[in-house]
Amino acid sequence: MNVEQKVVRIIAEQAMIAPPDVALTDTMDDLGIDSMGLVECIFALEEEFDIDVPFNANEPEKSDFDISTVAGVVTGVERLIAQQKG
Repeated sequence: MNVEQKVVRIIAEQAMIAPPDVALTDTMDDLGIDSMGLVECIFALEEEFDIDVPFNANEPEKSDFDISTVAGVVTGVERLIAQQKG
C-alpha cells in the first residue's frame, strides 16, 4: 500500500465510508469529518507514518500542512516523510 492509499484508508475510516468513496478532491467537510474527526485523522497519520504533523486544530490556516483536501493531506504526508528521511 502506498502513501496515498494509506492516507485515503485513514480518512475513509474516520468518515465511516469505503476507501473507494474518497476522492482526492474531497474536503473534510465533503466527507462529513468535523474538527474532532480531523484531529483523530492527524493522530492516525502520525502513528501510521511515524511523523509529526505541524497542525493546530484551532487555527488550521496557520499551518503549512494543507488539510483542505484529501490530496493536500497526501502531499503533506509525503513531504514530511521525505523531510524525515533527510
